[in-house]
Amino acid sequence: MERGNQTGAENFILLGFTDDPDLQSLFFGLLLAMYLVTVLGNLLIILAVISDSHLHTPMYFFLSNLSLADIGFTSTTIPKALRNIHIHSKLITFASCISQIYFFVLFGCQENLLLTVMAYDRFVAICHPLHYVDIMNPRLCLLMALGSLLVSVLGALPGPLSILRLSFCTNIEIPHFFCDLPAVLKLACSDTLISHIVLYSETIVLGVFPLSGILLSYSQIFSSILRISSDRGKYKAFSTCGSHLLVVSLFYVTGLGVYLSSVATLSSRITLMASVMYTMVTPMLNPFIYSLRNRDIKVALGRVLSKMMVVGEIPRAPCQGSTGQDSSYFSSRPLLMSTEESLGHKR
Repeated sequence: MERGNQTGAENFILLGFTDDPDLQSLFFGLLLAMYLVTVLGNLLIILAVISDSHLHTPMYFFLSNLSLADIGFTSTTIPKALRNIHIHSKLITFASCISQIYFFVLFGCQENLLLTVMAYDRFVAICHPLHYVDIMNPRLCLLMALGSLLVSVLGALPGPLSILRLSFCTNIEIPHFFCDLPAVLKLACSDTLISHIVLYSETIVLGVFPLSGILLSYSQIFSSILRISSDRGKYKAFSTCGSHLLVVSLFYVTGLGVYLSSVATLSSRITLMASVMYTMVTPMLNPFIYSLRNRDIKVALGRVLSKMMVVGEIPRAPCQGSTGQDSSYFSSRPLLMSTEESLGHKR
């Protein structure tokens, strides 16, 4: 059996979705449509947050970072899959496969950490509304965003680096439409114990720990909401974190489905469908979840779209009096509950 850190042609073979030419055309159209919707939807969220001064708050700052991570997450895998379908090729070089694994893990970790930071932001807003502005100050928000990026950049390195020491056989076929780390490890001819230890360690540190932080934040949030006296106050408090909770549920349920299906050695078709949900459907739905449930986002998106539809009009600066405003990105207006709900905490 030939061994080496690549195939004879220095390529892996991505089996993709199907070999049927007609179905390939269908999948190409679906993938392209979903990718365009994902990129455009998340770009509109970013533009809305940047252009509307009312959205210069910590929650929307982290939301724009999450949208940017979603674009990177899908752009790591979908363009290559589209290209392979278009040119009727299934090849991906060893170097490209390693790079794809790295950026896939990087953006996945960044999204995971940003969801944790957003959960903490909702915890402060609901449980400590009177101190929200002092706690979630611009410096802390910037440090959190940069910290999540730095941890993701460094945390994504061990997995791909562990693959470089492995030996692979020739004629390697990956039953996937992208290079997924667990799928690649299954194809190694050499001992993968160290690589699996690295994989599980990364999952615990960059997956389980952030999830624990999210669960802890929401346990405190729900406990605080239950202490609010009025039903209207409870509804308003819960509505401030409803969108985030739905996004967290989608992200972790689909991600858990991918890796449970791979660990349980289920059929490659089931794992493939779970991966589609995780890598494409969730990032595509995130902009809709936040925009449909949030009046401020809908108003800001309406303004952005109306400006884009005006043909020949010179775009004006988002804020006419920007030179006289605070130099920081964030508005001093926190996204807190109303005075009624805040007093409900005191009662």
